[in-house]
Amino acid sequence: MQHGKILMVDDDPEELNLIEEALLEVGQKVHYEENGIEALNYLNNCTLLPRLIVLDLNMPKLNGTETLVRLKSDHRYKNITVVIYSTSVNAVEKEKCMKLGAHSYICKPLSYADTLSTAQYFSMLCEPNAT
Repeated sequence: MQHGKILMVDDDPEELNLIEEALLEVGQKVHYEENGIEALNYLNNCTLLPRLIVLDLNMPKLNGTETLVRLKSDHRYKNITVVIYSTSVNAVEKEKCMKLGAHSYICKPLSYADTLSTAQYFSMLCEPNAT
């Protein structure tokens, strides 16, 4: 089973297509899961863990905040960098995610140029000793 350095967890196919195109442009392989339950199942079965997990907040079954809590409370995953990637600009939600262990909280960009900048940031976070 091949794995990318990035695990994206988002249930919006349009958002995934945009960020995937940008990530491929900056040379990153990505694995996608649709919600937190599927992401945790994926992690439990992979042999090479991703360097970065990017979580949307609003997902079915297990949302981004709940997934973040589970990741940071599991010794196997707590040291993986997690970025929240959401359309929400709620400052309270952002603060909550940061206190729960998110590395950063990024609002989904509106333009492809900004999406490409975000992809470059994600790529930088995949480098050893980047965090």
